[in-house]
Amino acid sequence: MKLEIDGVVYPIVIEKKKTTKNTYIRVKEDLTIYVTTNILTRNSSINKIIDENYKAICKMIEKQKIKNNNNSDFHFLGNRYDIIYTEYCDISFGENKVFLNKNIDVDKWYKKQAKIIFKKHLDEIYKTFSRKIVYPELRIRKMTTRWGVCNTKTKVITLNLELIKRDEKYLDYVIVHELSHLIHPNHSSKFWELVEENFPKYKQIKKEMKEF
Repeated sequence: MKLEIDGVVYPIVIEKKKTTKNTYIRVKEDLTIYVTTNILTRNSSINKIIDENYKAICKMIEKQKIKNNNNSDFHFLGNRYDIIYTEYCDISFGENKVFLNKNIDVDKWYKKQAKIIFKKHLDEIYKTFSRKIVYPELRIRKMTTRWGVCNTKTKVITLNLELIKRDEKYLDYVIVHELSHLIHPNHSSKFWELVEENFPKYKQIKKEMKEF
């Protein structure tokens, strides 16, 4: 089945399931219209539902187009890639492009990479840190207002998953910042002196991160 809107033809996929009682319409990333309904629903009834929901489908398509434009690029370690959706792999990088399976959980992929990369950077910085400190437990999660958090009591450092999208210099600064809190659990002058001792260009990096 297909639906023509303003001269553009959009494919329609019908999904009939025994457990589905009602009929649902949705538009996916590739602008394919999916109609999920009960296995006993007649095609004539489906056509009628599509006709009755024509305006709603148009709005769904426009909304998905806007969403696609907002998500048209992919960031990883400070590099930007144009997204090309595919069904043949989970994720693969090309020159300035990333081939992305439309069903992949991107945050899950980011976190898998972050666990490896963040720990590697933490290990390297810990080895050269100017003060003797306990090796902290590393946690990673999405945060909206902070790049990192240090719990001085439990010796746990939590890093923002969004750092995986940025240049690694920002990750290094945040790690130094949080490790310094294990010595100075505040933002006193001594704290910043310790940060500078281990990351001399911290002021410039800190300034850049405020613009993110």
